[in-house]
Amino acid sequence: MHRPWRFLTPFVCRLLAGLGILFLFSSAGAAPNAAEKFHDQVQPLLKEYCYDCHGDGMEKGKVAFDNFGSEAELFAKRELWLAVIKNVRAGLMPPEKKPRPSDEQLKQLERWVKRDVFNIDPQNPDPGKVTLRRLNRVEYRNTIRDLMGHDFNVEEELPPDDTGYGFDSIGDVLTISPMLMEKYMQAAETIVGAAVPRVTRVVAQKVIPGNAFHPTEGKQVDKHSFYKAVTLTNTFLAKQPGSYRLVLDLEVLGQFDFDPGRCEVVLSVDDAELWKKEFGWQNGKKFSFNFDRSWKPGEHPLRIELHPREPAEKKTNSLDLRITALRVEGPTEEKYWVRPTNFDKFFTQDPPTAPAERRAYAHQVLERFAKRAYRRPVDPRTVDRLVELADSVYSVPGKRFEDGIAQAMIPILASPRFLFRVEEPAATASSNRFADVDDYALASRMAYFLWSTMPDDELFQLAEKKQLRQNVDKQLKRMLADNKSNALMKNFVGQWLQARDVEGIDINARAVLARDDGEEKELEELRKQFRQGQFRRQRQNLTKEEKAEQDKQREKRRKFFTARVELDRDLRKAMREETEMTFAHVVRENRSLLELLESDYTFLNEKLGKHYGITNIAGAEMRLVHLPKGSPRGGVLTHGSVLVVTSNPTRTSPVKRGLFVLDNILGMPPPPPPPDIPALEEAEKGIKDREPTLRETLEIHRSKPLCSSCHSRMDPLGLALENFNAMGMWREQERKQTLDVAGKLITGETFKDIRELKHILATKRRLDFYRCLTEKMLTYALGRGLEYYDVETVDQIVERLDRENGRFSALLVGIVESAPFQKSRNNNGANDSGSGIDKRADLKGIK
Repeated sequence: MHRPWRFLTPFVCRLLAGLGILFLFSSAGAAPNAAEKFHDQVQPLLKEYCYDCHGDGMEKGKVAFDNFGSEAELFAKRELWLAVIKNVRAGLMPPEKKPRPSDEQLKQLERWVKRDVFNIDPQNPDPGKVTLRRLNRVEYRNTIRDLMGHDFNVEEELPPDDTGYGFDSIGDVLTISPMLMEKYMQAAETIVGAAVPRVTRVVAQKVIPGNAFHPTEGKQVDKHSFYKAVTLTNTFLAKQPGSYRLVLDLEVLGQFDFDPGRCEVVLSVDDAELWKKEFGWQNGKKFSFNFDRSWKPGEHPLRIELHPREPAEKKTNSLDLRITALRVEGPTEEKYWVRPTNFDKFFTQDPPTAPAERRAYAHQVLERFAKRAYRRPVDPRTVDRLVELADSVYSVPGKRFEDGIAQAMIPILASPRFLFRVEEPAATASSNRFADVDDYALASRMAYFLWSTMPDDELFQLAEKKQLRQNVDKQLKRMLADNKSNALMKNFVGQWLQARDVEGIDINARAVLARDDGEEKELEELRKQFRQGQFRRQRQNLTKEEKAEQDKQREKRRKFFTARVELDRDLRKAMREETEMTFAHVVRENRSLLELLESDYTFLNEKLGKHYGITNIAGAEMRLVHLPKGSPRGGVLTHGSVLVVTSNPTRTSPVKRGLFVLDNILGMPPPPPPPDIPALEEAEKGIKDREPTLRETLEIHRSKPLCSSCHSRMDPLGLALENFNAMGMWREQERKQTLDVAGKLITGETFKDIRELKHILATKRRLDFYRCLTEKMLTYALGRGLEYYDVETVDQIVERLDRENGRFSALLVGIVESAPFQKSRNNNGANDSGSGIDKRADLKGIK
């Protein structure tokens, strides 16, 4: 056989073998000895446990391990091998009743896939591609709040963000269009105009919110009825003598329909009546009234009284008065003036008068601001150009120094370096394949992960000293203790468990309760009669018997259409907060994450407790409640938020609920359904003698081969939650039939109710839950979907979690210390974001 290699020197052969052939193998997705290990270690396992379905002529799921053109082609199928690991770990493969590999055999398979197919170095795993991430709406709002001291209404001014992998923090979907860029430029002008003071001294002002006025009797409320007398009090402490101005802001909250109510409002100061006025119906009209006073130092009592002028019997609609605020301005004498709001956020002194000193001060102010806005040091050329812009404005006659500074801040807030999270590798790691991101990038990663906002001064100071990595643990504890970490509870939990959606889900309470009671047909008949006008027939034209029948039908209609329970705004808000506060409790107390699945407590207020059938709670405040022994509640799966968002408008959906558990708890979502699947209600037509339960309907639906494989995974999980109706209330029956909620998981575990299922998930399937939650939170933190090379990172965190009994700190520290969080792929020291943004481009044309 002709061998051209024999003409090469041994050195060249070794060189080519080390570079060329290794390259060929690695480009195919496997190391040089992958084939040898495959034949010796892996192929025997596949033949013994997998070929019944995926070899020897069998191709279930269109996968046959012995049907590839070459081993290199087989090894290159990384998504296939990732699915192999996931399915074998989860117990889905081999199927139940088939022989399963031992733990040692499973580890052997995992090692081969991760080391030889994925080429993962466990000591130096691939951190993945860093996608340049635009701030999403929540992050933008929070960053503007912390940078500018201004609360910008992003819901009204900016379009909703796209989502990817279940989150709105994914860099690949956070694109920016010309229209959105224009909105950001307009927003920059609005924010600077509202936040940056243009003078150095103003009259002092204190705002006393309306809800800070305390009633002399009864509970504190946000608004006051025109038909109920109330007296509200507060006190203002005047520190200086002088002239003061009081500004009272009120709002009359009438409904669209007129109400005859009238009331008199009286304002008293220092126990003397200062002003009174009578108000009538208005549809949300605002009023403002000014009063001047001369005060001495000391406390000055304030009192607002509301006196009804019409009896309650005349009330036809809701009519309320809201006290927005009482503003106290003064003393108005110039010697008492103070720095305006936000002055210290941007400025440090009155502007110098000498031009050179003025310019130096402008340089100091703008460099400090740009550094915070860009979340890293700014090059001198950029600062010089900003100073030139400021100077061109404040040098104009009639313009102030502050006007020039404000004008220079606008392009900073419209800059890609502000709108995007631009990252750079640490200078000391520029020669490595995977480089640490620098301390400024790490500070931003930590801040936006836990706070959804920019780093604070302490993080910036550590980054500047290059000491953040040595203090990560301490900073994580500090950051979790800060109220800004509520953003993690709200934004991560709100998307992972869909809790943020509960306030917008359409639920028909009457239809849900009618189904529980087996009265759906009666409800539909009453609706039909109402549409036909049968309840509007004139009584004088009816016989005595017809009147009695009409009264009977009206009473029945009143029963149906006066809902016993409504998912109003307060109840939905309490459901969302229950889930957020449960997660926050586990996080801040460093408890086991398994308590999210199974616990003897939850967070309730009176209204939500009553909804759940727990009656020993009083008041609107949410608080920790220990549940009675044997309660089916406890754990997020039985939270109202989860139960509502996984329901249909008129009934529960075991399919949605089962899919929710598979996707968000076990991390094993089924494939998308095939097209043209008929509605579940179509299966009901096969049962003629009664209205079937959902379990019976699903059994008919699941009997079709096309539906069986996925529904056998979803349905047992969803049916276990059937004791909770579409509003999250406990029930024993559906359509007057006792519910059967027992089931068997596809992995073989059996349970008789939701209590036993939760226990299985928290014990036998805990590793699946750890892995799922790790993948979800890592996706949220990194702003990208996970790839095959992230398997090692996830596995290390899961091992740490199991070793530390599921403590949240194991998950948090595991993520923040992981290679994907700490590093990026190094491109010779260049930013690997692929942004292509010239760091100077954002300042072109600002003059």
